Amino acid sequence: MNPLTKHCLIFMCFLSLTACTKSPDKILKQEKDQRQRTTDWKIEPSFRFDTLCLLNTLTADPYYLNYYQPEYEKFEPKLTLPVKKALSQLKQKVKDENRNIISAFLCLYFSATEDRTLDDMLHTIENSKTMKANLKKTPYFSESGWKLYESVREDLKIIFLFLKDIQLETFWATHILPKVRQKINEIEKDLPKFDVIAEVEDHLGFELASNKITVYMLYYSQPHGIRITGTRYLTDLAWPFEIVLRNAVHEMMHPPYDLPNDKELRKYLNLLKKDEFLMDKVLNHNPSFGYNSFEGFIEEDCVQAIEQIINEKLGIEVESHRRWKGTDEGMHVFAVALYTLMKEENFNQRGELFRDFLIRIIQSGKLGPGKIKSIYDDFYSAPQEKLQ
Repeated sequence: MNPLTKHCLIFMCFLSLTACTKSPDKILKQEKDQRQRTTDWKIEPSFRFDTLCLLNTLTADPYYLNYYQPEYEKFEPKLTLPVKKALSQLKQKVKDENRNIISAFLCLYFSATEDRTLDDMLHTIENSKTMKANLKKTPYFSESGWKLYESVREDLKIIFLFLKDIQLETFWATHILPKVRQKINEIEKDLPKFDVIAEVEDHLGFELASNKITVYMLYYSQPHGIRITGTRYLTDLAWPFEIVLRNAVHEMMHPPYDLPNDKELRKYLNLLKKDEFLMDKVLNHNPSFGYNSFEGFIEEDCVQAIEQIINEKLGIEVESHRRWKGTDEGMHVFAVALYTLMKEENFNQRGELFRDFLIRIIQSGKLGPGKIKSIYDDFYSAPQEKLQ
């Protein structure tokens, strides 16, 4: 399973992706010659986010044991019955009932705090006013999302107290942090060679809120790359440099448009609900992959299509046929269709906002209901050597 596309997830789980754009009328193409923005990279470890990602594994979810079975076996004998119950309830509420990813959901919420330690996180659990106030400044806040967070606060308190009792911070600092720092040392010198911010801005058509990308290198985050508040994201030390870089390209583009405030775009995207081939993938894919709403699925595939274009320009791509055939059991059929049309139309050569391009090709009928399967089939009717 390709870890590159397990992102964002939070973002995608409940459409809580970072608001990193100015208003659409601030079109980058018109200002491009008047600015000089290059990517300012920062990469660092994070105990807070690694701890929240570890919770996926501690729930004994088989999806994550595929990646962390030995790690789970180290912790499992220490789990008390109350902690097991709290972990089970956390999974039941967040993943099973609300089809969210535990790590993505919690990392997003705790990224709206300055917490660093378990004591900090326990304080937030006791008094979450600051977290709530900060989340309300982003487009990620929703009453339903906050209600879900409130429903797991007591479970999290039990879990965090347990992790404090077993001295997780000392264990992480002794056994995990050195591995994380080694990975950071291996890749940080090469990151400045890639001006991801400029490429993302050029392809979306608007400026991001900052030219700084903060990468949090983690140990327990597989198979996800996760976008949090600000121009920041989480990646994993198990991945090679190319995947870390592709994660950066991908995560900086969430969201690629302002859907909640764009009535026209919502109207055209809703037309796609009439496409049976697409909706079969939306409704029947493995929910562990994320993207469990129509809006989340479409946003993810839009980002994947643009990302592929940028990756090809930067020379870090996975060949497109092989990528989408092998990713998330082939569910990203909309990405294939969109990418195909972007290539045909030489997207990004005419100073067009991605949002405008998307509306135009749906309005024209090129990407209308009933067209996606034929584009997809034509894409994979290419010579088989492309799939190798």
